[in-house]
Amino acid sequence: GEAGKGFAVVAGEVKTLAAETAKATGRISQRVEAIQNRTGEAVQAIRDVRDTILRLNEIASAIAAAVEQQGSSTQEIARSVAELSAGSREVSTSIADVADASRRTSEGADQVRHAADALGAASRNLDGSMSGFLDRLRSA
Repeated sequence: GEAGKGFAVVAGEVKTLAAETAKATGRISQRVEAIQNRTGEAVQAIRDVRDTILRLNEIASAIAAAVEQQGSSTQEIARSVAELSAGSREVSTSIADVADASRRTSEGADQVRHAADALGAASRNLDGSMSGFLDRLRSA
């Protein structure tokens, strides 16, 4: 009777509730699967970012090494330029010394030439005087 009808209503309600629970469980399963897929994508993206960071670290290390090498090369070039500059100053000083010595040698040569000219003139005068003296002696 009446109890059977009530039981049938309750059973129908339970059946409907079970169907809705099954649908909800399916939707929850789909959402969990979607979350798992997105989580997997996020994990892969994080791995990709990590790999990129590792590559950037390698590149930064290579750049740092190149900069250090460049700094060493620049210091070596600066040292060579300083040595070259010092050598140029020495050569310049030597050239000035040679020019000064050449000037003094030229002045000395001029003095010797003037002395030789004076000695030549004195010799000619002496020769003339001696000739005159000898001529007077012969005539006397």
